[in-house]
Amino acid sequence: MNGASSGWTASLLLACFVVAPLQAQPTEAAADDPAELIARIEAPREPGSSEDAGKGLAELMETHGISALSVAVVEDYRLHWAAAYGVADEATGALADTETLFQAASISKPVSAMAVLRAVQEGLFELDDDINSILRSWKLQDDAELLAETPVTPRMLLSMTAGTTVSGFPGYKPDADLPTVPEVLGRKGEETAANTDPVVVGWQPGTRYEYSGGGSTILQLALSDVQGKPFEEILQETVLDPLGMTRSCFCQPLPEALHGNAARAGSSTTGGAREDGKPRAPWHVYPELYAAGLWTTPTDLAKFLIEVQLSLEGRSNNVLTPEFTRKMVTPGGVGHYALGFTTGAETPHRPAPPGEADRYFGHTGGNWGFRGNFVGSLEGGNGYVILASGSVANPVIFVELPMRIRAAYGWE
Repeated sequence: MNGASSGWTASLLLACFVVAPLQAQPTEAAADDPAELIARIEAPREPGSSEDAGKGLAELMETHGISALSVAVVEDYRLHWAAAYGVADEATGALADTETLFQAASISKPVSAMAVLRAVQEGLFELDDDINSILRSWKLQDDAELLAETPVTPRMLLSMTAGTTVSGFPGYKPDADLPTVPEVLGRKGEETAANTDPVVVGWQPGTRYEYSGGGSTILQLALSDVQGKPFEEILQETVLDPLGMTRSCFCQPLPEALHGNAARAGSSTTGGAREDGKPRAPWHVYPELYAAGLWTTPTDLAKFLIEVQLSLEGRSNNVLTPEFTRKMVTPGGVGHYALGFTTGAETPHRPAPPGEADRYFGHTGGNWGFRGNFVGSLEGGNGYVILASGSVANPVIFVELPMRIRAAYGWE
């Protein structure tokens, strides 16, 4: 992979910087120009170390097979800076910039959840309604005995406690025949164009947390059925447009007009230049829009992050009231998964120990050749979004780079 060395670039998008109280006492560096913070984050965290902490960001990308990397940092409820690194398309040498589109993968889920809660807020259905009373074009019916005792509800589906199966989706090659959403959900014993098993209720709803992209896809269909519109239109109208997310769309497949500045799936995991004897697909296509279908940038997701933070404090209601936004960060059943995000103390992905309050909300994402990390503070208006092309990028985007960002800003 040569993107991190020969194609090393950083595009900066700077916002006004105002020193304000943070969750922790900021370091002196946090009061400096954003360029100084970026330089500190790009430099080795522990010079001389043979581990990741001893590598600069360019070397980290090289080591972990990251072709393109894009980052946005939020401080005091505003975008502080954004930067992009590497090569968006290794075939053409096109460099990544802050407007380069990436697949958000499962970070699509909290964005989609906001639209579900908007529908509840508008009275289209209730969080504790039987989901079968909302669905029109497909229904849960293969597990009648379990459902008779405990119906599946939108609240359960949002909090991953509905007992639904199918954790995630592999996607489809761009030239494949795509299944419809009812075909993705499927039926036991029926053959469809879907490349995953039918989504069923595998255990008693409401009794345990189990991550389920299948359950998210049920919500996708329910939202479309109840509003009589394609899911992507609903999300555009109710979330993306109101928040000014102009470089985002739930568009699968990606329109050709947007291919020019879209990151290709990282070749580190997708088999190099060729796949099955043919040129490697630039990415996979996901008809499971709620679960994995968002194309976006960290800068756009930072707008979403800031809206959540401001709404929690009653300072913005572009999509949801504070009451409904609070549901997105409040665990809604068994486990720490809220109605949109995960929550935790040290990070949103590690549940707070008993007696310790949650401090962060967020979500991670992983599609074929893409990885993402989204983190926001519940107080103070801080956070970051990291998107990368490369399926072995986890040590960088989930560990090393977040550690450097937190250290630079004094958020430890």
